[in-house]
This record gives sequence, structure tokens and C-alpha cells, in this order.
Amino acid sequence: MTRHFLGDTAALLGRSLRHISRSPDTIITTAIMPIAFLLLFVYVFGGAIETGSDRYVNYLLPGILLITVVSGISYTAYRLFLDLKGGIFERFQSMPIARSAVLWAHVLTSLVANLISLVVVVLVALAIGFRSGAGVLGWLAVTGIMLLFTLALTWLAVIPGLTATSVDGASAFSYPLILLPFVSSAFVPTDSMPGPVRAFAEHQPVTSIVNTIRALFAGQQVGDQVWIALAWCTGLLVVAYAGAMAVHHRKVG
Repeated sequence: MTRHFLGDTAALLGRSLRHISRSPDTIITTAIMPIAFLLLFVYVFGGAIETGSDRYVNYLLPGILLITVVSGISYTAYRLFLDLKGGIFERFQSMPIARSAVLWAHVLTSLVANLISLVVVVLVALAIGFRSGAGVLGWLAVTGIMLLFTLALTWLAVIPGLTATSVDGASAFSYPLILLPFVSSAFVPTDSMPGPVRAFAEHQPVTSIVNTIRALFAGQQVGDQVWIALAWCTGLLVVAYAGAMAVHHRKVG
């Protein structure tokens, strides 16, 4: 059974990756907005924002990476919606294919596409002055957190991808998520925020994830922030996966 599932997932993953390779504009489009934010904040607002960091781009990059992922997962919902409306799910259902393999193929495609987009954004950040004091283990830890965050949000994207009634509705769910980094420590320290806003900013998932990645990039101790970040990512992953599978079972049942 496990071999059957893995083989089916691998075959469907290859199909999804071929679609991505034939339309690289998807990855380019995903990276454009985060890069635009990166350049805008560094060169327009960076001089007016006091963060205590020697380079504002060092402070800014973790939040931009999260925005990159949020931008990328909207395409997962979009591709799922097109497959569902195009009858691909019904055709696969009539074949001896593990049902969940279809979803896992889309999720793994999202991981690959987002990883490429993240690399592009980091390269742009390096070109405009980003420098890291992290060693190999630090970079691996950042990669692990970003992959866990991407996996959690991708499973969340599966839900609107299966339930939306229009193309716009399938991807629109990501818009509120893009706003979350703006009410966090991603762009400015939370100390400068008014009381209620600061309370929200300090107790939402983006702040702990951003602070953890920032500390890892700087080669500093992450403290308890890393456990809070991992708890947020893991909790979201569990809830999103359970919700996505429940919706999938209703759709194909």
C-alpha cells in the first residue's frame, strides 16, 4: 500500500512539475511582489526605520521570505481548482490510484516551486547588501523552518482550492495572510506600536517565526522563540491537513 501511494505520488508530482517547467512565469510572478517589497522598504523606507540593525535588509529579509511563501501558495489553490473543474479528479478516481496522492503531488510541487522562489529572493537580498553570520547549521535550521511553514500553508491552500467556486476565489484567501507580516516584527520592532496593536503583533505566528529566522541569520541564540515558532507551524499544519483531507473525502466520496 505504501509503495502504491509513493509511486502514484511520484508520478503525479512529475506531471505537476512538468506543468511548472512549461510555465516558469508562475515562479517569476511569485517572486516579483516580495522582491518589490524588499527593494521598496530597503531603498525608500529603510532610512527612516530604526531597528538597531547595521543593515535594514538584514532585519527585513525574514519577513520578505514569509511573504514569498504566502504569494506562492495561492498558485497551489489555483492549480487545484483548475484540476477539479477540469475533471482530472474524476478521471483519476476511475483509475487504481491512491486518492490522497493527487493532493500530495500538488503539495510537494508547492514546496519545490516555493523553494526556488525563496532562493531567488535571497540572491536578490545578497545583491543589495544582505549578509549573514549563520553557519551551515543555521542555514539548515532556517531552511527547515521555511519548509515546515510552507508545508503548513500549502495544506491550508488545499482547502480553498477544493471548495472555491471561481478562479479568483481560489487564490483570494492568501490576501489576508500577506497582511499579517505588516502587523508583526517583520518590518519594524513591535516596541514602536500602540498597545493593542503591539499585543496582537507579539502574539501572532509571524513574529515568532520572523524573530527566530532573524536570530539564526545573525548567528545568535534563538531562545524560546524557536519553540513558539515550531509550535505555530506544527499546529497550523495539523489543523490544515485535517481540514484539507476532510474536504477532499467529501469531494471524492
